[in-house]
Amino acid sequence: MADAISSKSWLSRLTAGLQRSSSKLTEGITGVFTKRRLDDEVLQEFEEILIAADLGPTTAARLVGDFGKTRFGKEASDAEVKAALVEQIASILRPVAKPLDLDLTKKPFVILVVGVNGTGKTTTIGKFAQSYADHGLKVMLAAGDTFRAAAISQLQIWGDRAGVEVVAGEQGGDAAALAYQALEKARAATSDVLLIDTAGRLHNKNDLMQELAKIVRVIKKLDPSAPHATILTLDATTGQNAHAQVEAFREMTNVTGLVVTKLDGSAKGGVIVALADKFKLPIYAVGVGEQAEDLQPFVAEDFARALVGI
Repeated sequence: MADAISSKSWLSRLTAGLQRSSSKLTEGITGVFTKRRLDDEVLQEFEEILIAADLGPTTAARLVGDFGKTRFGKEASDAEVKAALVEQIASILRPVAKPLDLDLTKKPFVILVVGVNGTGKTTTIGKFAQSYADHGLKVMLAAGDTFRAAAISQLQIWGDRAGVEVVAGEQGGDAAALAYQALEKARAATSDVLLIDTAGRLHNKNDLMQELAKIVRVIKKLDPSAPHATILTLDATTGQNAHAQVEAFREMTNVTGLVVTKLDGSAKGGVIVALADKFKLPIYAVGVGEQAEDLQPFVAEDFARALVGI
């Protein structure tokens, strides 16, 4: 997570990444609001635009309802509508725009990373590890995705880059036992942070979800307060299916916050607004690329402006 000197380049990457999402909104708004009075027909079209941009029917209805209360019967240009929409979206996002705060009185601060297949868990862990190591923290990684040899080797590559130790076992090994071993090692080494990778599991596969619950139970034997944070990674390209993933993982683990990846390849970035509105979970970071600096803390105003194309 880069410092302020790269904030401008990060914002340009975010804006470029959200271009497919923002074009849906901007083209729709421009097409509807050409100095027309805000009547029921216009508001209905506006609501359909927001739903098409993956803000979801509930959030779209609320935004349009708020819009109608203050502007009904008045003329509005597309620029005025976009500016007002940015503020509405930012007001939903501000309460959840919270970076992951580490309580370094806990040695180590244990972060469990969960999610379905292909959401970028391993890459997210590597990026966090790089950032923490760059800030002088002692970090250890646990290759808890024992199903895929590629996941173990991928985490080891990130560990080498960041100069941090990776605890890994055999492919097909017991993930809970490995997590336990990693926590033992991290405690002995007085590590500041332990990041635990897990196998990508479909949220509708009960046996895999139960195994995730087992990992949590096992590490609690060593530290009853662990994990201290549980990050759910979500792929922005999945759109509204992300809702079902959040609900399922919250049943199995105490999800403390979200990381949304692959915004650079998605036309469904609006789903972040719907998730914030429904679940109120902190959004720790968003990703727009493969490099470590492409994962950045979530900033409500920046995201709202990029999404609306301003």
